[in-house]
Amino acid sequence: MRDERTRSGETGDGLPSWDTALVVVAHPDDESFGLGAILSTLVARGTAVDVLCLTRGEASTLHGVDGDLSEIRSHELRAAADALGARDVNLRSLPDGGLAGVAEEVLDGEVDRAVAASGADGIVTLDSTGISGHPDHIAATAAAVRVADRHDLGVLAWTVPEELCATLADEGHVGFVGRPVAEIDLTLRVDRTAQRAAVDCHPSQAVPGSVLWRRLELQGDTEHLVWLRRP
Repeated sequence: MRDERTRSGETGDGLPSWDTALVVVAHPDDESFGLGAILSTLVARGTAVDVLCLTRGEASTLHGVDGDLSEIRSHELRAAADALGARDVNLRSLPDGGLAGVAEEVLDGEVDRAVAASGADGIVTLDSTGISGHPDHIAATAAAVRVADRHDLGVLAWTVPEELCATLADEGHVGFVGRPVAEIDLTLRVDRTAQRAAVDCHPSQAVPGSVLWRRLELQGDTEHLVWLRRP
């Protein structure tokens, strides 16, 4: 994989040449439905990927499997991370739906410890828009950027084009926030095989008719990323 890397520290398609990436997400399934194809691409390029998930997803309104969502989603996350080729998973128990109300020093402390434990060269997360506008997504990403500032790390974020959000809105899926093409830094061709296997590990959330499925269908083999903090 090293021979694909340029002098600028990136692979030929613009992905960073990190030895280790820390993934910071709010909920189990963010790493799969959102970031899955990006993470499996990094793994295929030789990057060790560690996942920090700040909540157990217990407040989800989707309940495709009977039982305690806190426990169910914990097992789903670990299985999905394995499917994506992640090296490690660190699942925390901050309040699902309440990250925006958690003190910054608490959120930052979780990310800081994960950065130290993983020896991360950079962070991968969701766009600062939260994609769906979810306050938990926004809070998790903000913490990732604050910690990256202190450690001088790059933060690469999954985003979606505005046109995609407009299509979803026309179909009745409102609330998604994208970026204009001019603000998108990387357009990545992906293989979704590992991502779809990871999504299958989340039966409590991968319910028929979910907008998450529609997003994958609309984007085909393409993902988009922005630098929230350049290396």
